[in-house]
Amino acid sequence: MRFRSWSLKVCGLAYEEIDVSADKNGSMISFELVPRDSATLTAELELIKNRFPEVDLINIPDLPRFDKRSWEGCAVARQYFSVAIPHIRARDCDPQRPLAMAGFLRDHGIGQVLVVTGDTHPDPFFPQFNVRAVDVIRKFRVEMPEVKVYAAIDPYRSGFQGEMAYVREKMNAGAAGFFTQPFFDLRLMEVYGELLHGMEIFWGVSPVTTVQSQGYWEKRNLAIFPRAFKPTEEWNLDFAHKAVTFAKRHGQHVYFMPINLDLPSYLNGLFPKVTEGIIG
Repeated sequence: MRFRSWSLKVCGLAYEEIDVSADKNGSMISFELVPRDSATLTAELELIKNRFPEVDLINIPDLPRFDKRSWEGCAVARQYFSVAIPHIRARDCDPQRPLAMAGFLRDHGIGQVLVVTGDTHPDPFFPQFNVRAVDVIRKFRVEMPEVKVYAAIDPYRSGFQGEMAYVREKMNAGAAGFFTQPFFDLRLMEVYGELLHGMEIFWGVSPVTTVQSQGYWEKRNLAIFPRAFKPTEEWNLDFAHKAVTFAKRHGQHVYFMPINLDLPSYLNGLFPKVTEGIIG
């Protein structure tokens, strides 16, 4: 309760008060695509590239349950988009050896990465290392100084001071920008918007359209939903439009992380309204 009242006091912003006229150039939109298999990934890339020019770049997570690694997915994405950002799992990086994906990244012109800690691998025999994301960020700066390194921000895992201390630590290690965990409340975004002023940020937005999905985010990721939240497509699209406006007003970016949704339907609902007087 204290957290919620403090956020309101800091930002004092209701959803309907977002000023769409305060537009800024340079904002980008990224879409996160899961590399389930080459055929599905290619079909999704073709859909976005051919029908939704609002999307500027692609980011691809590294998920142990799929065979294709994130950088391999980005090699496919680079056939459609000039920028594709693979997620690099820190716990998979052997601190005593050179970065295993370095040659692949160079060979395929992948010049940006997002370093995350990563969940524990489901296979207990898969090599895992006690390595922090900060350590891998430093490793990239030493072994691949030409690569732009992004890091992660999680507004739910600790308090404001703790998370911002971790942000500063990652910046000191060489992080040039950040991707946030998905937000569901513009008031919380406003608070972090002040704390992250002047930094390159990709604000995360992920549609949550079932009560079960909401429960997952609350229990697994400790996410905070506003009282007015509804697990409907309409509420999520409305929030997405406002998040894009928020990011543009701050000269920052957005990435969308659609999970278990019909991608064409979500894209059709997302961009026609966004492009009306905001993007175009």
